[in-house]
Amino acid sequence: MVHPTRRQLIKGAAATVGAMSIAPGLMAQAAPVRVGYAIARTGPWTGGAQVSQEPNYLLWAEQQNAAGGLSVKGVKRPIELISSDDRSDVETCVRSYEKLMGSDKVDLVLPPWGSNANFAVAPLANRFQYPLLAPTALSRRLVEMKLPYFFLLLQQPKAMCDALVDMLKANKVKSVALIYVDDLFGLENFAAFKVALQGSGISLVEDKSYPGGVKDLSPVLRSMKDKNPDAFVGFTYPPDTILASKQAKEVGFNPKFFYASVGTAFQLYKNVMTPAGAEGVLGMGSWNSKTSPGAKAYFDAHTKKFGGKEPDRWASGACWAGLEILTAAVAKHGLDRKAIRDFVADTTHKTIIGDIKFTGSENTATPGTVSQWQNGEFEVVWPEKLATAKLNPTKPAWK
Repeated sequence: MVHPTRRQLIKGAAATVGAMSIAPGLMAQAAPVRVGYAIARTGPWTGGAQVSQEPNYLLWAEQQNAAGGLSVKGVKRPIELISSDDRSDVETCVRSYEKLMGSDKVDLVLPPWGSNANFAVAPLANRFQYPLLAPTALSRRLVEMKLPYFFLLLQQPKAMCDALVDMLKANKVKSVALIYVDDLFGLENFAAFKVALQGSGISLVEDKSYPGGVKDLSPVLRSMKDKNPDAFVGFTYPPDTILASKQAKEVGFNPKFFYASVGTAFQLYKNVMTPAGAEGVLGMGSWNSKTSPGAKAYFDAHTKKFGGKEPDRWASGACWAGLEILTAAVAKHGLDRKAIRDFVADTTHKTIIGDIKFTGSENTATPGTVSQWQNGEFEVVWPEKLATAKLNPTKPAWK
């Protein structure tokens, strides 16, 4: 059964999650822009969704409403968020979006969290003709589906794996061991990594898949330790990223390069592992507060609003960039979804993480990147032209 839809009106500094009516003054001023989404508030997707996406949706609506509302072709209209818990369940997610777009007929939709949910919802958004700018979907298959209303903001597996292998090769890595979650995200990244390794001179000494929700990775980590690779790579989700890191520490597996994602870019990772324990760990990351003045303003506003909770240094930036693009599209074209789609598809967008330009569904302007924890900050270290700090080529011992 689908959870009841929550309606939110966010005005000024108040962000209320719950049912509330539209203030009469706002109704008199202009009808609200109804923006719908389903997101994980319970279940295994919650960690990622509640770090990388929903906080940004709340902050965006609050900031727009504090400025008088979302500019719709010059007319300020308050944002009303209509949202529900997808319970980390693909079927619930699809039903929720079908209702939002089909019967509720909201003005705009924001995407769910993760590759699997977006893979399920993308064809639906295309059918109902709702532009969807997804900040947490990594899938070559989604690009190949050629859905004109669906856009992927993150760098895709090939770009990320090419950057990672380029960094390893430049630092004379000869051997790597790898684990990956047995789903769309893990399988596509593993495939892209194997292609990137071809001709690199780097040997893959062991690779192992694992099921979602895994509770123990120590046997495979011990096996990898015995092979003594120069590098470890994990295409992992936030709970598994932390599990692999903790258990690598326990079994004494400390290769020169230790790379894991998703979740390495989260403040949570640094908190759980401690800054000293996280030092030198690599992962998927693409920005931090040094990246641009806009990135710093966003970072500070997010951290202040959520009581010290920082945005993650990868997908949070892409999520905010997507909201920037949507805001600009509505300011120029109003709520004409076809015109919004065309604007998104045909424009080079200036965002907090740099220029974004789509080729079909794929953001081809943002190159693949690698980040590393250094002195409490997740620094972009590769490629060097985008680096916010120099790569530390030898991870210190776990602490």
